[in-house]
Amino acid sequence: MQVRRKQIVKRGMKWGLLLLLIMTVVLPVWAQESDSSEVTDDEVNAVAKEVYCPVCESTPLDVCETQACADWRELIREKLAQGQTKEEIFTYFADQYGDRVLATPPAEGLNLILWIWPVVAVVVGGFLFSRYMRNLRATAAAAPAVDVALPEDVPPPAKDDYVSRIEQELKKK
Repeated sequence: MQVRRKQIVKRGMKWGLLLLLIMTVVLPVWAQESDSSEVTDDEVNAVAKEVYCPVCESTPLDVCETQACADWRELIREKLAQGQTKEEIFTYFADQYGDRVLATPPAEGLNLILWIWPVVAVVVGGFLFSRYMRNLRATAAAAPAVDVALPEDVPPPAKDDYVSRIEQELKKK
């Protein structure tokens, strides 16, 4: 009976150690899962860098140090904790403060014209430049070559004494 009791205690110790080992691995995982519901600063800044401060000019929320921007970053944190997406948060800020607070305004209405205008300007400019170059070539090909002849009474340009001496030296050799 004594031997049997020792075997049971030994077996219980093995199972207890195994349970303790499993708990040391599982408990940190459970602890991390409970913290994952909190919104990190990186997640908030990922949204805040694409929204400009309505008070400060041309300053993203993630780097602006005003109290208003701190409040707006906290609002972003709350909205992310509620499960809202980036687009929903952008829509909220655009509805509250206008499209000027978005780093990338939507391509619609007047903004669509501003997105398309540079492309149209380059295409039209390229077309006009090619027509201008074609006209230049056509007028150059159509114009006769002009031969400039000096009048007979004008003597040829005088050679410099130095140049004439060099020419004489070259002829000697």
